[in-house]
Amino acid sequence: MSLSQTKTAGNETPRQNLLLVVNQGDRSMSLVDPEAGIQVGKVKTNGVCAHEVAVSPDRRVAYLPIYGNSGVGKPGTNGGPVEIVDLDRQAVMGSIDLGPVRPHWVKFGLDGMLYVSAELDQAIHVVDPRLQKTVGSIPTGQPESHMVVMSHDGSRAYTANVGAGTVSVVDVATRRLLKIIPVAERVQRISLSIDGQFVFTADQKKPRLAIIDTATNEICGWIALPVVGYGTAPTLDGRWLLATMQTTDQVAVVDLAQMQVSRTIPVAADPVQILVRPDRPVAYVSCTGDGKVAAINLETWRVEKLIETGPGADGLAWPGKRP
Repeated sequence: MSLSQTKTAGNETPRQNLLLVVNQGDRSMSLVDPEAGIQVGKVKTNGVCAHEVAVSPDRRVAYLPIYGNSGVGKPGTNGGPVEIVDLDRQAVMGSIDLGPVRPHWVKFGLDGMLYVSAELDQAIHVVDPRLQKTVGSIPTGQPESHMVVMSHDGSRAYTANVGAGTVSVVDVATRRLLKIIPVAERVQRISLSIDGQFVFTADQKKPRLAIIDTATNEICGWIALPVVGYGTAPTLDGRWLLATMQTTDQVAVVDLAQMQVSRTIPVAADPVQILVRPDRPVAYVSCTGDGKVAAINLETWRVEKLIETGPGADGLAWPGKRP
């Protein structure tokens, strides 16, 4: 069967590697063959609309929080369900209702629980995927806790609180708020260095990234950018930090030894999120303006391909090759 075919017998996807892309514009999730650089399937969500996606540890199921029809902090509907997608059958198989909390970020913890940011509850909700219900909540103490990053051992989580311009530090095991760190007037997105020493978030009023020392939970410096940044992600070797810059349609490459930008890479319109592939030196960048994902070769620092997915391409997840 060729990689260009979208389904096997029995309405199942082939067993090649997959990249998942959430498309806000048409309320869908694309299944992409990253080697061929093509979309091999698409699932329509029932809700309006998902922004992010996470994959189960067995790589068979995707979870999409239905955020609503607005941007963060703006008027609109308050989403509540987390839709559950069978990746083999490319279909929504159920949902978990969290209530009208604007769920956004989603990730599996090392404990097997599903963690979902709940903006209107000023919390991260803990969901048992087996029971399909909320079993706990971690307060962030701030409005608009939009994106989250977990420490590599799963013991801490850090939330970017957009309109508050802060980062909350929480203890995952005890489900306690540890500290609120003032950063800027407004922040967006958040990432963690490979060695776990630093957390990065983007100031939305000035062209800079805040550097937070995870040992002290204090800002220890800033990284100047050519323009205001947005999403960030470190490379697997720990040498570089990638940062999307929406107004110039570029990705900045930050040398983490020098804490300064070493180069910029043109991608497609309005780049937002970055996913670094775990098995080879490639980074995928979702570009909402063009409905495409740019695949950047991290050795040549060039875009190898632009993959068409759907309007408003945003959240990314990597199931890889499923059993």
